[in-house]
This record gives sequence, C-alpha cells and structure tokens, in this order.
Amino acid sequence: MTLIRSISGIRGTIGGKPGEGLTPTDILKYTASFGTLVLRDSNRNCATIVIGRDARVSGEMVNHLVTGTLLSLGIDVIDLGMATTPTVEIAVQIERADAGIIITASHNPGEWNALKLLNRSGEFISDALGRQVLTLAEKEDFDFVDVKSLGKYFTHANYHKVHIQKILDLKIVDTKAIKKAGFSVAIDCVNSVGGIVIPELLKQLGVKTIHEIYCEPSGLFPHNPEPLPEHLAEISKTVVQKKADVGFVVDPDVDRLAIVNEDGTMFGEEYTLVAVADYVLSNTPGNTVSNLSSTRALEDITVKYGMKYTASAVGEVNVVEKMKETNAVIGGEGNGGVIFPELHYGRDALVGIALFLTHLAKKDGKCSDLRKQYPNYSISKNKVHLSEEMNLDEVLHTIKKNYSQFPVNETDGLRIDFPDGWVHLRKSNTEPVIRIYSEHRTQAEADKRAQEFVESIIRSV
Repeated sequence: MTLIRSISGIRGTIGGKPGEGLTPTDILKYTASFGTLVLRDSNRNCATIVIGRDARVSGEMVNHLVTGTLLSLGIDVIDLGMATTPTVEIAVQIERADAGIIITASHNPGEWNALKLLNRSGEFISDALGRQVLTLAEKEDFDFVDVKSLGKYFTHANYHKVHIQKILDLKIVDTKAIKKAGFSVAIDCVNSVGGIVIPELLKQLGVKTIHEIYCEPSGLFPHNPEPLPEHLAEISKTVVQKKADVGFVVDPDVDRLAIVNEDGTMFGEEYTLVAVADYVLSNTPGNTVSNLSSTRALEDITVKYGMKYTASAVGEVNVVEKMKETNAVIGGEGNGGVIFPELHYGRDALVGIALFLTHLAKKDGKCSDLRKQYPNYSISKNKVHLSEEMNLDEVLHTIKKNYSQFPVNETDGLRIDFPDGWVHLRKSNTEPVIRIYSEHRTQAEADKRAQEFVESIIRSV
C-alpha cells in the first residue's frame, strides 16, 4: 500500500491501514482539512465546492466520502459526476465556487486514486495552502456542524457540454477548416471519462469519421493509462488499419494529450505543446512557458516568432504562476499538457485537440509531415525508486559536485546543461521516485546520458 501526501493533494492505493494507503479515514481527514481552510478563507459560515471524478472503479466510493465530509462541514457541494479535470476547473470559475476537488489519480494505474485540490480560480492550490492542508490534517483541527447547518448537495451532469461550447467559441478554433479537411480520427480514451467527452468534441468540431477504442467509461484500464509510446501499440495499429489521419490518446482525467501520426508513428508527447504553440503564436504573438523537464523545441519555436520563452519548476501550479508572471499566451508541460489561458489556466487535452486539428487542417498535409517541421530532439525519461536509506539531498549534492564544470539550475531538483543537451533530476510529487530526464539530438545519446545518472544514483546508495 502507498500513500503520498503532497502540497498538490493526497494520492495513494486504495485500501490498507489508515496512513499507509488511501483509506476512508485518510480521505475524510484530508477532505475535512481542505474544507475547513476553504471555509476560513471565504470569511463566511458557508462555502461551495465543485467536485468531479474520472471513471476509475474506486471513484464512486471516494466521491461519497468526499461529499459526505464536505456536507458535514456545512459546505455546499456541486457534484459534476464523471468529469475531466479541466472541466472541473472551468466549472469552479463559472459557478463562482470557493474551491474544487477532482477525484482522480491521473496517469496512475487503477488501484490508485487521489484528491486534486483547486482554489476559487479553478487552479491548483499554492504551495503555501497545500502545506496548511497537510498540517491541519495531522492536527485533525476541524469542527463539523449540527444537523441544522449541513451543506446542500447539487448535481450538474453533462458539464462537459459547457466545456466543449467554450472551446467552440474560441476565435482561434476553426471548425469550418476542420470540417473541410474531412478528417478521420482514431481515439483511445483508456475506458475513462474521455470516452464520454472526446467523441462529442470531435463531432462538434466537424470531424468526419471517428474510430473509437477503449471509450467505455468503466474504469477498467485496458493498458497502463499513462499515454507513453510503449503503451500505445493498439491505437497505433488502429490508425494504420483504419487509414486515419491522426490518433489521439488521453489519460484517465483528460489533461494530457498524446498524438499518433497517420503512419502509426508517435508525434511525440513533448511535441503536442510545441505544435499547438506554433499555431497559437502564428495567430497571437506572445511569450511561452514550459517546465525544466520539457523539450527545448518550444524555446526554438518561440524564438522563431521573436517572443520570449521561460522555464518554470515542474508542476502545473508552477507553470501557471510563471505564465501569469510573463504574460504567456500558451504554455504547459512536455507530458502532453497544453495550457491555453484564453480558455483557462489548466492543462486541457480537449482544447489541445481543437487547436491541433485546426493547425493540421490549415497546414493541409499529413500529420507526420507536420512533425518534421519542428526541431528534432529526443528525451529519455527514467526513474529510480526511492529507498528508505536514500538521502536525496546528498545524492544531488554529489552529482552537482561531479559535474561542476557545467551550468547548473537548482530551481527544482538539479538540472545540468551540457553543450549538446541537458539532464534534469528531481523527486516526483506523485510517486516515491527520482525522475531523470535527459534530452539530446538523438535517442541513443539521450538514453546514454540518462543511464550515466541512473547508475550514479544507484551507486550512491
């Protein structure tokens, strides 16, 4: 059993003993903590929180626990039912709620679940508030109301329709161009909430033919739900067999987007943001932001338009903060996360699909040809599981010393820039691992450099 308490929320495997897995006791405690802080921040005796969940099997159970806890604090709940992470984020804004809770473990396997916590702007809570949630939960310093003051429960099904309409209303999304292109699109929604939303989005955008695999929102993931190339063999095969123009793959809560070319090859999750940024910048000049672990191709594209690129610490909240600071018109993360602030400040695969299809339609060519237009870098993504005896600070200090002749960035873990690439090492916020990302001109070079650091970490234990 695993339970990870972090500033961005609580995540763990379902079951086990309290404090060791994500149990009802833990769900209640952290929900009560967050709800209490929301009430204090609202300066009122009442507040409203929007909740939604992905399709994983434990979602309904967790939803009942979260809902009951919030109502017992005197908080009104707007329950969207199954809803994507970006849909919940948008709903918090539209409903003028005080906060939001998304019940999803994102890319983690089906035995996991989590509580993602949003502020009144529909954005992930700050580092400071996250620490308050953890502290208050450990103290269990919360009071539940009497029967006369219980919160009210409301449901709002099909909120994804509101989300889709907001995307269609964007001037930069050209449904006429998409319809004229007559696209055939294959999709893999990993049997989660994307299976409800993405087919409808594509139809509204004017896509001619949709080939669906794993679009039944049963929560029974047919493969590892993280949209990485090694997990996408079936969608790749489907694209080729059905002669689709493009394939789209999302994770269970639909905030990450992977793209498959018409020949079954991967567009590259790092290049989802690059392609979308290219289209956005061609229409709306402005700055861009991605995190330290994302490809430098975004910087290359940004410079091409005479704009400024900035790197942030890893994590959506850090990217958003930097985007606001630099007035960025597009940003995100290299895991296929697109943030388009004209819609909202959150990773959103739905708007990513709409912008990409518009871009592809206007280019009037093959998906693989579009990919060839961008600088070609390769990233090697690796991880080393943390052991109890591992002192991460000492490990990073030793590595920094061993590579002291190269520029080092310690904003988030340790990033070392070499003349021909970079390596970024940092502790994950969602798993008990150290992530080692390496980017170079070729995959062989990236893998080789990454392996050097993996072996260095293992030797240091």
